[in-house]
Amino acid sequence: MDRSPNTPASVPTMVERDPWLRPAAAEIADRGRRFADRLGDIRKWNRSLSDYANAHLYFGIHYDPVRRGWWFREWLPGAKEVFLFGDFNDWERTQYPAERLPDSNGVWSLFLPDKTTCGRLRHGSRVKMYVHGADGTWMDRIPAYIRRVVQNETTKDYCGQVWEPPTPFDWTGDDYDLNTRTARDGGPLIYEAHIGMAQEREGVGTYNEFTENILPRIKEAGYNTIQLMAIAEHPYYGSFGYQVSSFFAPSSRFGTPEELKRLIRRAHGMGIGVVMDLVHSHYVKNTNEGINRLDGTDCLYSRPGPSGQHPQWDSMLFDYGKYEVQHFLLSNLKYWLDEFHFDGFRFDAVTSMLYRHHGISAPEWGLDAYFGDGADRDAILYLTLANELVHEIRPGAITIAEDVSGMPGVTVPIREGGIGFDYRLGMAIPDFWIEYLKDVPDEEWNLYRMWEVLCNRLPGVRTVAYCESHDQALVGDKTIAFRLMDKEMYFSMNRGSQNLAIDRGIALHKMIRLVTSTLGGEAYLTFMGNEFGHPEWIDFPREGNGWSYAHARRQWSLSDADYLRYIDLKRFDRAMVDLLKRYKILSAGYGYRLKIDEANRTLVYEQAGLLFVFNWHPSASIPDYELPVPEPGKWRVVLSSDEERFGGAGRVLSGERSGEYFTYARTDGDGATRNYMRIYNINRSALVFERVD
Repeated sequence: MDRSPNTPASVPTMVERDPWLRPAAAEIADRGRRFADRLGDIRKWNRSLSDYANAHLYFGIHYDPVRRGWWFREWLPGAKEVFLFGDFNDWERTQYPAERLPDSNGVWSLFLPDKTTCGRLRHGSRVKMYVHGADGTWMDRIPAYIRRVVQNETTKDYCGQVWEPPTPFDWTGDDYDLNTRTARDGGPLIYEAHIGMAQEREGVGTYNEFTENILPRIKEAGYNTIQLMAIAEHPYYGSFGYQVSSFFAPSSRFGTPEELKRLIRRAHGMGIGVVMDLVHSHYVKNTNEGINRLDGTDCLYSRPGPSGQHPQWDSMLFDYGKYEVQHFLLSNLKYWLDEFHFDGFRFDAVTSMLYRHHGISAPEWGLDAYFGDGADRDAILYLTLANELVHEIRPGAITIAEDVSGMPGVTVPIREGGIGFDYRLGMAIPDFWIEYLKDVPDEEWNLYRMWEVLCNRLPGVRTVAYCESHDQALVGDKTIAFRLMDKEMYFSMNRGSQNLAIDRGIALHKMIRLVTSTLGGEAYLTFMGNEFGHPEWIDFPREGNGWSYAHARRQWSLSDADYLRYIDLKRFDRAMVDLLKRYKILSAGYGYRLKIDEANRTLVYEQAGLLFVFNWHPSASIPDYELPVPEPGKWRVVLSSDEERFGGAGRVLSGERSGEYFTYARTDGDGATRNYMRIYNINRSALVFERVD
């Protein structure tokens, strides 16, 4: 059997490395064997996994320059009859029937030559299928592999659009390997963004607006990676893109596929990678727009009956054990990589995929939950194949798993027995901050628990640390800035105001971000606007708000105005990102705790050769505060969250204006000689020291 270099050993390395996993060794090894067997079967009939993942080049609608005409193909095994119609034949439903190919497991095919009356079919034509389903229904449907879907402004219904421009898009000069930049910076610095709500005007933003107006802001902010939400077509705008209807069609409400390509090309030219927020965990239930019941059965892309439905999301679940579904999803990955040059994927709702209970009423997480009957072996196999494929096509691409369960092996390389993701989201970190901000006064925050939460990851489990993402910004929740300052943000963010709630909020906002980014993981993420404390929440147009766009936008001008204090937070975030890159903090591993002083609310640690001092006390600033240092010599402050340019009081100078701090040796009570120095330990501030001699 032709086995991949990633084929796990009979005794997986991840088990040898972690004795806790030994009771699950047989299951972990069996997962590896299933992957190797499936990969071997694929390679038996294809040159490679990448060659196999080309369903999008066969299915859908494609022009044949040799035969001079258009091919239409679709997988609809339960269908009794299938027709293609559209504006090219004046929407006559039954004029052009497709033929069910023999021995194809339900593939329907139609060739439309240019010389016939269907010569009006061309790039830009609007099309639909007319399907006589297995259940006896006749329905107008959109092909599953269609590359563009558009909405009729009058009737509001959707239809497919033939999208095959005569001139290929010119990628010249801007192609880009994501790892080249992130390795230089120490790791991914991710700016999570939504195209539609990225503009300041009330309305739906476009790919072009994002390219011209937002990319320069992200570049200026110092981030090296953009994570784009809501790219695949979705009929309900307010779903944030998580109810996908057409998996191969970039959302037309933002513009054309070429305009999305131009955005990515421009980002690459700026040295910024672009990761797609990918939804392969479920799909929209709608039959008018989506792939549900496309052939008249309830088990085309899903398992039959209730097992094919997600009870909480009112959506459909994929049947990952069906080869045609694997083919569809793997080809979807290759399509976005090849056609749009995305630099990787953030896989949404991986927890729902990993388990048959989808994380609903989940048992206590442990070996029995991770490796017992509740785990979905088919989904695990698909995710392993997906990671193998992404890295085969683009070795520099990154994959990120949104998994709250903490299943062992998610970020372990496939050859060591894992699923092969590069990173996982550190979802416990924002949960911790929300809990503390809601329920615990900051003068009572437990610094030992803070340290434990921020450092709670196994070696080798590369984690994306974040304080808040889009989840915390939605209606029903609050951003950190809004939790800290709430209604006071409406009245007291002007520089002339004297407001203790605003002072506290700005101080803690900076500290929370700095401690999270320097301790929490090997990558860091922020959601657009949150870096400067964007006020209020995200609320998409809906009946309850009068279909308003007032809260589905980003007010960038707030962070540009010198007379408002949002600019202070923006400047600090840029300085923090510069610090992360300059000292490669994200790739430095765990921080080393030097001191927790609960009485004075002070946390001291070393990371990447720097000394971090956080004083969380609401009022106590301590002169001549003694703290341990990792190395003797002369130190200086390279960053202070209390600098005036960050909205602070400027009590400690930094950079070239920093004073010099000299260490001294002292023999402690245990007989050990250690190095110490004394500083002005200012309240609600963070100081970062660098050894200079």
